[in-house]
Amino acid sequence: MKQIVRNLSVVSLLLGTSLVASAAQVDGVLMDKMCSASAMKDAGFAAKHDVKCALEADCMKSGYGVYTADGKFLTFDAAGNTKAVAALKATKKVDNLKVSVMGDVTGSTIKVSKVTLQ
Repeated sequence: MKQIVRNLSVVSLLLGTSLVASAAQVDGVLMDKMCSASAMKDAGFAAKHDVKCALEADCMKSGYGVYTADGKFLTFDAAGNTKAVAALKATKKVDNLKVSVMGDVTGSTIKVSKVTLQ
């Protein structure tokens, strides 16, 4: 009986862990956290958000994330913030910063493995 309980505990733990983080591709608009509040109020703001704003000191300091088509904002981890700055500095785009982000999503945070501006 102890063995059955032990096995069930291990299986439950593994299932619970798999529900916490899931690898995903998230598409949306790359923006800083500070400006994401404006996008949450006005969806059109996201498309108008530009590189110049995103690279301002206060915006960079706030960190980055992806604003999704369903009106959610997923915050990047520290590595994702670094990748976002590199992508913003390398792009020739001015605004409409459509992005594809690969990473593990946990709640409203994404542990970023790749950021690709489209």
